[in-house]
Amino acid sequence: MKKTDIQDKLKSLAQNIDQEQFIYDFLLAFGFSKTTITRLKKGDYNLSKKEGELFYKGKIFFKVTTEDQLLHTIDELSKDEKIAKQKPRFIFVTDFVKGVTIDTRKKLNKEFELTALGELEQVDFFLPLSGAEIYRVENNNKADRDAAYKLGELYDLLVADNPDWVEKGTHQLNLFLSRLLFCFFAEDTGIFETKNIFTEALVNNTKADGSDVDDFLDILFSKLDSKPSNKIDFPDYLKGFPYVNGGLFGAKIDCPKFSKKTRKILIDTGELEWADINPDIFGSMIQAVADPEERNNLGMHYTSVINIKKLIKPLFLDELYEEFEKNKDNARALDKLLVRMSKIKFFDPACGSGNFLIITYKELRNLEIEIIKQLIDLNTRVAEEKQSVQSKIGFGADGAKTIVPDVQSKMNFSGAQSKIYFTEISLTQFYGIEIKDFAHEMAILSLWLAEHQMNQIFEAELLDNGQSKPILPLKEAGNIVSGNATRIKWEDVCPKNDGEEIYIIGNPPYLGSNMHSDEQRLEMQSVFKEENLDRLDYIGTWFMLGAKYIQNSTFKCAFVTTNSITQGVQVPFLWNKIFKKDIFIQFAVKSFKWTNNAKGNAGVSVVIIGLSADKTNQIYLYENNFAEKVNSISPYLIKNNNIIVSPLSSPPTGLPSLVMGNKPADDGNLLLTKDEVDELISNYPKSKKFIKKFISADDFLNGKLRYCLWIDTSEAEEAKQIPPIKERTERLFKFRSESKAKSTRDYALNDFSFRQISYKPTDGIVVPRVSSEKRDYIPMAYINDEFIVSDATNIMYDAQPWIFGVLHSKMHMIWVDAVGGKLETRYRYSAKLCYNTFPFPPLTAKQKESITIYVFAVLDERAKFPEKTMAWMYNPETMPTGLRQAHQELDLAIERVYRLAAFNSDEERLAYLFKMYEEMTTKETLFVKEKKIRKKK
Repeated sequence: MKKTDIQDKLKSLAQNIDQEQFIYDFLLAFGFSKTTITRLKKGDYNLSKKEGELFYKGKIFFKVTTEDQLLHTIDELSKDEKIAKQKPRFIFVTDFVKGVTIDTRKKLNKEFELTALGELEQVDFFLPLSGAEIYRVENNNKADRDAAYKLGELYDLLVADNPDWVEKGTHQLNLFLSRLLFCFFAEDTGIFETKNIFTEALVNNTKADGSDVDDFLDILFSKLDSKPSNKIDFPDYLKGFPYVNGGLFGAKIDCPKFSKKTRKILIDTGELEWADINPDIFGSMIQAVADPEERNNLGMHYTSVINIKKLIKPLFLDELYEEFEKNKDNARALDKLLVRMSKIKFFDPACGSGNFLIITYKELRNLEIEIIKQLIDLNTRVAEEKQSVQSKIGFGADGAKTIVPDVQSKMNFSGAQSKIYFTEISLTQFYGIEIKDFAHEMAILSLWLAEHQMNQIFEAELLDNGQSKPILPLKEAGNIVSGNATRIKWEDVCPKNDGEEIYIIGNPPYLGSNMHSDEQRLEMQSVFKEENLDRLDYIGTWFMLGAKYIQNSTFKCAFVTTNSITQGVQVPFLWNKIFKKDIFIQFAVKSFKWTNNAKGNAGVSVVIIGLSADKTNQIYLYENNFAEKVNSISPYLIKNNNIIVSPLSSPPTGLPSLVMGNKPADDGNLLLTKDEVDELISNYPKSKKFIKKFISADDFLNGKLRYCLWIDTSEAEEAKQIPPIKERTERLFKFRSESKAKSTRDYALNDFSFRQISYKPTDGIVVPRVSSEKRDYIPMAYINDEFIVSDATNIMYDAQPWIFGVLHSKMHMIWVDAVGGKLETRYRYSAKLCYNTFPFPPLTAKQKESITIYVFAVLDERAKFPEKTMAWMYNPETMPTGLRQAHQELDLAIERVYRLAAFNSDEERLAYLFKMYEEMTTKETLFVKEKKIRKKK
């Protein structure tokens, strides 16, 4: 149920309290079925037979009392062992004026006026009754963090005290930590029958100086790996420990030596409340423990439940819930759905410590519980309908009345006991690959712990109708392989067969193209069978491998990725290859900040892309939590479009080229400040002819000005006659001669000039190569031939004013935003992708003249603010009203060139541009017939 629905019902209840009906209406508000309420009223589910009390196992103990007895009553009830044994989540006492309640799991108390029952504070407190807290969504949990920091402290000291032990390899260190984690968790959550058995055994059977802790742990680990049938004589204090198995304690490892301090930390760690630990976040936190460089960012690798659900819901979970809702009154169909769910495979080829697999497992178990509840409800309804026909009173052969025994009245109509359900969801359905050994161990352990947690919830939610198989001895905890996902055949890890239902999920490593190691480049080359992969992000490898895996099947794949693979040159390189495999984008979640609840987390802009080869699937595009059904999704995440824009080396015929500025590669020897220029000219007036103004993109935007030496080859000897210039050229020669790059060394003799030159002695339009995404327009400007622009800008020489208008238009900005690359979230303007590909209709002389008038209007508005920088003028918060209006008028003039009818949205503008681009490229690639040459007679 939605929280708002619960709140509305509680508000209504608070205004119209019927004392006899109150507790039943209260439970109905949280989504309890009418059948359940009926059975509570009959006493079938009510464990209390006292008037004014209701005791629903695992849910709530409710009692009516007088005002003066409220606090005393709830205090007594909270101490009652008989009540505690049935584990009610809430104890709720009221006199119908005030309410006093305890959350027994969170150990929280609350007192409130019953008229305030519908306020959000009370709704949130009781929300677990609705099933909304089957596991926590808010994972910024102090218990997780405390445990992680304690283990981090222990880890550091053990490593420092045991250098020889560490030299034996990280695997046994990782396995050792995993075993400790299991013991801590097991003694607090019922896996070990006796609470605190591990910590107490440690305290009572080891020396205070820690000298024998390693021996204690060696013997304990052996005990946990010993079947009951093994006739090994263990110390009496270990007899309460069960056989665990599962591979966790199978391998023989050396335990590290402990000191008095590390023993105390180990004991302090055991005294934490491990029942409050979340496997889905703690695995990631503890993974950071093993990497001191990441210690300050505990939890940074953790992916929140909310974000994981943005991927798994559209990929498969929404469809499973739809199937459930559609068949709520069809028991046979619900049974089939349970069987289907028990056979689905889930595969995360970059699983880390298992976040995606754990949340997927929990979500599947949650749905299974809801389905079984519905089946129980359906079976009860059928039984009650038949029982109401027969009644509880029957007739014997002689016509005498016979009373059906009370026990049988709690059976179904045939006298058979209600069905007992066991979970059919198995950890063996979950597959993963993880390159880091410790994360691999944590994924396995976390899945075990998640299974135990969900088994407890399964039994609590289903009461007498749900039972779990004992978790011990441990079974296989998924199929998690330690290795490099780019080198392992995915089919070997997660075998695939026709007719199976398989979902590939995850959040693989992003790593931009400039961050690849040599090994990663080799990995990418082996996947793509190409060497030139300099512009592709590392995550592209996972998309390619995912496409290969699902090709010609009904399997599906979805990954979280930085939005860079939906932009710029990566699009044609990656997506043409994927689409050629007859794979399409089945769903996508447009750009959002990927954050978690860890301290100090910094979100990165990401998208989620789901792939499929099954053309029968519906296609959805998600943005701001809104889903839109579409016909197709392009790699740019644009609806109803599959066009890919490839870079072009030159602009359309008749238009000037946009080129990169001039690259010094000079170690600062050719660049000068204003003071250096003044001094040089003052001492050597002839040097003035060799100096020009120099601007980078930052200089241009922020009103700065520098200078540079600009020496033609024919004047090099003359320039070197000036001592300060000669000194600079000598330093430049040395710098370039010692470069690692051969091309730079080869250019060392040109010690007087820039490394790359595009300058022309004419006016030009400056176009920064990078600009803030917050601006409505990328700032551009005309400069004269006195300026040399750096390679951080693009420049267009010999450009007429109307071209300036086109580049500075909204239509062009929409195109840049869609197909251009991004540097982080900032616009990256590429001539080959943004300018050369821009669809623009041919103009008449009159249209060019009209656009030019609007361009001068923009320039005139700028001229009114000579003291202000371009950055200030184009900041949306400070942009002058007149300048904004001039731009808007220019925008309309440009749009009228495309069509007379006004565009209604940017989406419509972009669709029009893509259609033009498609027509433009189709026209250019059409087969041109050879001219027929008439033969001479």
